[in-house]
Amino acid sequence: MSRKTSTPGRPREDACLQDRPADPVPDRLSLVCGADRITLEALATEGDAPAIPRFTMIAYTGEPMTVEGWRHPVVVDLEGLSIPSQRRPVRFGHSMYAGVGHTERIVVEAGRLIAEGIVSRDTGAAREVVASGKRGFPWQASIGAQVAQAEFVRAGKSVTVNSRTFEGPLYVARRTVLGEISFVDLGADGNTTATIAAQQQESELMDESKDTEVLDNVAPEAPQDDVARDEAAGAGTEAGPAASATPAPAVNPVADIRAQALAETKRIAAIRSILGGRLPEIEARAIAEGWTPDRTELEKLRVTRPKAPAVHVTETAVTGQVLEAACMQAARVEKLERYFEAPVLDEADRQFDGRLGLAELIVEAARANGYVGRERRVTPEMLRYAFGREIRAAASTIDIGGILSNVANKFLLEGFFSVERTWRNICAVRNVSDFKTVTSYRLIGKDQYEKVAPGGELKHGTLGEQSYTNKADTYGLLLSIDRRDIVNDDLGAITTVPRKLGRGSGLKINDVFWSVFMNNAAFFAAGNNNYLTGADTALGIDGMTKAEVAFLNQIDPDGKPLGVMPQLILVPTALSAIGTVLFKSLEIRDTTASTKFPIANPHTGKFRVEVSRYLSNTQYTGFSDKAWYLLADPTDLPVIETAFLNGQESPTIETAEADFNVLGVQMRGFHEFGCSLQEPRGGIKVKGEV
Repeated sequence: MSRKTSTPGRPREDACLQDRPADPVPDRLSLVCGADRITLEALATEGDAPAIPRFTMIAYTGEPMTVEGWRHPVVVDLEGLSIPSQRRPVRFGHSMYAGVGHTERIVVEAGRLIAEGIVSRDTGAAREVVASGKRGFPWQASIGAQVAQAEFVRAGKSVTVNSRTFEGPLYVARRTVLGEISFVDLGADGNTTATIAAQQQESELMDESKDTEVLDNVAPEAPQDDVARDEAAGAGTEAGPAASATPAPAVNPVADIRAQALAETKRIAAIRSILGGRLPEIEARAIAEGWTPDRTELEKLRVTRPKAPAVHVTETAVTGQVLEAACMQAARVEKLERYFEAPVLDEADRQFDGRLGLAELIVEAARANGYVGRERRVTPEMLRYAFGREIRAAASTIDIGGILSNVANKFLLEGFFSVERTWRNICAVRNVSDFKTVTSYRLIGKDQYEKVAPGGELKHGTLGEQSYTNKADTYGLLLSIDRRDIVNDDLGAITTVPRKLGRGSGLKINDVFWSVFMNNAAFFAAGNNNYLTGADTALGIDGMTKAEVAFLNQIDPDGKPLGVMPQLILVPTALSAIGTVLFKSLEIRDTTASTKFPIANPHTGKFRVEVSRYLSNTQYTGFSDKAWYLLADPTDLPVIETAFLNGQESPTIETAEADFNVLGVQMRGFHEFGCSLQEPRGGIKVKGEV
């Protein structure tokens, strides 16, 4: 029997991902460099050969940016910016057909991204950039980056990036890869102005005998033919001295250049508006060769005119990706562009229109693998073809087991994460490679530094004499999609069954974890100095103060202070409200006349509150709706540890053809983990009553 396994990626539980919004973030962003941060310089000529023009730009200043596609401002962490090469291509308008040059130096200096390079391409686009820069056109630049890791900082939180502190909500692009750079005529900030330093090579505005200074209102001598000169001379003779003294109207070359630059800008804008970015090669030619808008429009009509094929053949081939996308469309999964390319989604929609059923899926896979029968109902032979047990030569080899596993995996995680996950916030996580018992030694042994004697010999420390163990076990469940589901063409079976398997895994890990944690009579005990009782231990300011003192008075085996601080309180549902009040409220007032204490809450913001419904459930040993716990951060000193085989924190799902005597499809989910209590000094249990 052929089987395909699809193992979902390991979920990430760090704080930044918990605060991330539900909407996915894009994987690209653009660093838009305003015109006032670009210098385009064409150096003076050297003999008869002009120097190659150079450019310098401040591509990014380390500040938050508003980027299209991102819900909140984005800050790029320059420490995590990867620069694949110092020689990156420089283009015009992000078109690979319109090269301009390349960079020679890309560095991060003083919290800014700086790029320097040369206009090294001999293309129309390169000539356009240099010529317009000479005339004062305010070029801007757009630098693309691929985002490998992003962090969301929610409102009310702050983050330090690029040696500066920013307030949320915003995204921090922690790891990015720099792409290409393009000159553009309009970036995100349309109000910026350019500072362009361009020395003319062969100035049309200056006399060759002058320096590089351009003066306003200088009237060059207009060329005249012989007849014109004679007519001018005769007119001057007849008019007399008064007429000959009248000056010719002055010509302003700067105003003329500005008018030409404006006309050129309008021409380029008209070309881009006509083509709309869909024909980049023609757009580059039109700009470089000086086409008019009318000529551009005619060329667009010529190129886009539909051509009748000699033979029209309808493409009916179905691939595994198309079938997988059709399954997701039929299940009404949103934002499928995260998983599939646009052509795959279009083909799936064209062939199945979001109505693919389970039986039709099996039939399509069987036919793609060479099944030639005419049956429309699923038969055992058809299942063998669909699952790849029988494949004819030249068939496309579609494995329906892999398709079902990929689709089911996405719904498996939905079920797994739908149940309570408080356990993950109070335990340490361990990676094990097999099912053998693993041993860990106490982390609070004699690890204090000793004075180094002359000669530099260091003394050996110890891990401590006490140890604790843990081991992973396998938990799983098998569910089937039987003949009735196939006959009914019920595609919902491959969405509901994985959800059940995922939810079952989430419930099982909760059951194992809390069974171990709550059976703690010998772990939290007076002999371990980590168990408090009495009427004054009820959750409140007095009870919290007493528990905090008990935790801080913990000592290591040498009798010295433990040095670990409490970080969170674990409470049952009945104490959720008072726990939240103690964590968030600045004032707590007592309305009785006999009891008085300051209204300021001394425990505001000290201990994060975690709530579990399992603590007061009567099915578990040690249940209580009054007892609560004060715990250290599990990464510092855990009271309980969860071990996962090969670090796989989420369940695995497998799909295969059912056994010989069953007509259907089998799905099995399994999860391999184990839980064990660890260090008693890592927490205080408070009974909350006498």
